[in-house]
Amino acid sequence: MKQSEVKELSVEELQEKFAALKKNYADLKMAHAISPLENPMQLRNIKRSVARIATELTKRELQ
Repeated sequence: MKQSEVKELSVEELQEKFAALKKNYADLKMAHAISPLENPMQLRNIKRSVARIATELTKRELQ
């Protein structure tokens, strides 16, 4: 998810996406620990999306 896409979402949508992506990241990480993923770059992309959303939520809270 790109930063421009994150900025367009409302706070509720961001919180929903944050929870879903965080769960997805945990599931993928567990699956990768058991057997290697076909595309391990998914982990990096999801982790970065979680960070982008968390940053945007924090930024909006401080405004």
